[in-house]
Amino acid sequence: MQYTLSVGFCPADWYVPLARAAEAAGWDSIAVPDGLFYYEKTSAPYPYSADGSRFWAADTPFLDPWVVIATMAGATERIRFYPSVLKLAVRDPLLVAKELSSCAVLAGERVALGVGLSPWPEDFEVLREEWAQRGPRSAEMIEIIRGLLQGGMYEYHGRFYDFPRLQIAPVPRAPVPVYIGGLVEPVLKRAARLGDGYIGWENPRCSLEDLAQMIRRIEGYRRDYDRTGAFEYKFMPYSTSSGTRQRLGAAGVTDLICIPWMETHGAAAGLRERLDAVARFGDEVIARSR
Repeated sequence: MQYTLSVGFCPADWYVPLARAAEAAGWDSIAVPDGLFYYEKTSAPYPYSADGSRFWAADTPFLDPWVVIATMAGATERIRFYPSVLKLAVRDPLLVAKELSSCAVLAGERVALGVGLSPWPEDFEVLREEWAQRGPRSAEMIEIIRGLLQGGMYEYHGRFYDFPRLQIAPVPRAPVPVYIGGLVEPVLKRAARLGDGYIGWENPRCSLEDLAQMIRRIEGYRRDYDRTGAFEYKFMPYSTSSGTRQRLGAAGVTDLICIPWMETHGAAAGLRERLDAVARFGDEVIARSR
């Protein structure tokens, strides 16, 4: 089992100390959430809470994930990073490819890409992207990003995107893994067809039992697409107890994503409490599992 520390919703000057602490404690990766804008009013409920409400306030710190990742990477040597998940469908795929390539090169090949769809129609409206075709469009975006990061001249002629031969440089020496997050069936199929892994999280729409079934369906789709290479399953549960970890491992999860201070101090935990929780989890869970 790999272990990812989820870091976000915190003051800007906490990221580097937390990244250094995670690296020292043996964590494998750090995941950074993506939040663009806080709308005073939304046309849709938040899909991952029981009552549809947002659990963060308008002034909650939400930095750009690429800036945060580049900053933490510059202060560490081994630990890896990925956004979980980047709201891909509201962005331009060529610009995402440029940002990802630059970040991966500067980080010494320690960056992956986690992608998903924004739950807010407002994000699509203000950024002038189409809401109705966000899933199929994001599939083309992943193809474009992969193509551009191979290096050399690249052109694309698809349903949603069309551009002539062009190139970005530099690009990483190795392919950047792409992890796809979401709950609906088209997302599971997209992860099986295009992804190097799947990202999930426990919420009112996805229990641990649901996850096990989703993994079985993804594996079935991967067989349908004749994809037999390595594939990662990343999941963030409510609890990180030994029983939960065993259940996730038995279901096929390869990477446990967690926020270790949430179970002891909650969201109000200060920096010292968070650093202590990161180190304690490293001693009590990560070190003992290896």
